[in-house]
Amino acid sequence: MVSTDSATPDDNGRVCENFHSAIELIGRRWSGAIIAAMLGGAQRACHIREAIPGLSDRLLTERLRELEDEGIVVRSVTDDRPPAVHYELTERGRALENVFSSLEQWSAEWSAAKASA
Repeated sequence: MVSTDSATPDDNGRVCENFHSAIELIGRRWSGAIIAAMLGGAQRACHIREAIPGLSDRLLTERLRELEDEGIVVRSVTDDRPPAVHYELTERGRALENVFSSLEQWSAEWSAAKASA
């Protein structure tokens, strides 16, 4: 039986399907960095791109659409002239804050341990 509430493999060595889907989504190239850049609040695409060196407009647009399709990000367009497009994390997206905080802490510890080795 496949585990539905744990990231650890079940008795048959299988990882929970839900966990696998989630880790694939945020682990896709640039997706995690985009979410991390957005944790500060609503942002325009140019602000997200500036926060992530090496991210192209095409990939940013593609990833934002994927995150929007998954309910992680919401896109809104203002009635201003010219119109402005803003992206912000949904409640589901903001729920990732603790995950990213833990990952940031782990990466700092891992980097320090690697540097001292």
